[in-house]
Parts: sequence; structure tokens; C-alpha cells
Amino acid sequence: MYRKSMDIWVGLFVLLGAVALMFLALKAGNMSTIKSFRQTYTVTAKFDNIGGLKPQGAVKSAGVVIGRVDAIQFDDKSYQALVTLTLDAGYKFPKDSSAKILTAGLLGEQYIGLEPGGDTVNLSNGDRIARTQSAAVLEDLINQFIYSKAAEGKDGGE
Repeated sequence: MYRKSMDIWVGLFVLLGAVALMFLALKAGNMSTIKSFRQTYTVTAKFDNIGGLKPQGAVKSAGVVIGRVDAIQFDDKSYQALVTLTLDAGYKFPKDSSAKILTAGLLGEQYIGLEPGGDTVNLSNGDRIARTQSAAVLEDLINQFIYSKAAEGKDGGE
């Protein structure tokens, strides 16, 4: 009798551990909100450079997660990245809103920041965000800094 109850407790403990590991994996992978049962709408945006943006990346406004990056494709006609965003239907944004690719911290993950415009008509399913700003690539910024310092040294030496 004692062995049977011990086996049940060990089984429950292992099951609880597996559930806890699954929860942690979903939280660490930022995947806990995938395909929730909330109402959503989809919009698209084109960017010249998406940097390290990935599908399921956050879409934020004022620091609040309002949606997720659904898909990233390459448009071979405009030679830009076409990013599909799935936004929570509870958050309405004007049609002239803008989207930027931002970085959380200096070397953190990239996400899309949505800034509301002033239009009276809101974005709806299938609309496109026209005003976008591409990701700031750290290597490009460092190169610009080095070249500007080299140019200053060259001008100052003559």
C-alpha cells in the first residue's frame, strides 16, 4: 500500500515538473501569447532593413505589447521586407500611424514600435502602414562614427 501511494506522488511530482518546464519554455521563447483566442486584425508594413526582427516578435506602443509579428517576407518588386503584423482588436490606431523597428536595450531583441498618427479613420484588417523606419544596424552606426572621426582627422591635419 505504501509503495502504491509513493508511486502516485512521484508521478504527480514528475507531471508538475514537466508542466513547469513547458511554462518556462513558452515564457522564455516569448511564445505564451501565440494564437490566443482574442480578436485580432492584420496590417502590413514595408521596411528597407529589418535587422534581427523575427516572427513572433513583439509589436509595442508606449511600451505595451499590442500584437505580434506574424510573418516576414521579401518583396522582389520593391526589394523590401514585407512584415505582417497581427494586432489585438482592442487597440485601434489611426491610418497615418508609423512603425519603427526598435531594439530593447543596447543589444536586446528587436521589436516594432507603433506610433499613433492623427487621422480620424483607424487601421482595419488588411491595411498597410505607409510610414516606416528601418532598423538601426549597430555596425552601420559604428562605421559612420569611424568615418566621421577619420574625416575630422584628415581635415584638421591640413
